[in-house]
Amino acid sequence: MKHFTLILIGFFATAHIANAAETARAVIPDTMDERVKACTICHGDEDRAGRDAYYPRIAGKPQGYLFNQLRNFRDGRRHYQPMAILLENMSDDYLQEIAQHFATLQLPFPPPEQIHMTSGEISLAESLVNIGVPERDVPACGACHGDNLMGTSPYIPGLLGLSRAYISAQLGGWRNGGLMRGQTPDCMSEIAKQLTDDEAIAITKWLASQPVTGQQSPASTLSSELAHRCGSIVIETEDSQ
Repeated sequence: MKHFTLILIGFFATAHIANAAETARAVIPDTMDERVKACTICHGDEDRAGRDAYYPRIAGKPQGYLFNQLRNFRDGRRHYQPMAILLENMSDDYLQEIAQHFATLQLPFPPPEQIHMTSGEISLAESLVNIGVPERDVPACGACHGDNLMGTSPYIPGLLGLSRAYISAQLGGWRNGGLMRGQTPDCMSEIAKQLTDDEAIAITKWLASQPVTGQQSPASTLSSELAHRCGSIVIETEDSQ
């Protein structure tokens, strides 16, 4: 009798667990929030470092920029195997849906980092932001990323609200041709390679220490010269929409 009772208890417990699991599956909504949980497991609400990679914040970045990055990972123009595997069977239309979802998310930005800078570093960084280095064909950061450095919609991301580690890694990838950046030439690769070490360090520290203010600029604010120079970004995005 004791064994029979235990069998009954086990049977009903198993049935209860199975019913609970079925109920849980039934109530999960088929929404983009649920579908992109594979993305948010790594990227979360803000930048963070993992054991093998740095996961940047993607919420609020321009849709065209996000779409291009997703497609570049899928098609092998940027190299990071987990992203390539995740995206390998996704269509352009679905990548656009994912990009639109994250572009519309408005999450709080982290506070600026407290970074010591010399007066010379501050002056150098502000000159790069507002003037650039014309003699080396380096445009002002604000000429592409907007006067408030919050990006140019729909294809150029903002530079504020990013960590020093992430900015430094991105510049280093462009300057040195790192695998994560891929081998496709673009205007940032050309620009970054023109920067000296002191310039790269100064702009990285300065950007990470600035508060986030304002909104993305419209594409019309980008000069025709820079739009042509960065045509691989602009045209690729517009043709895909």
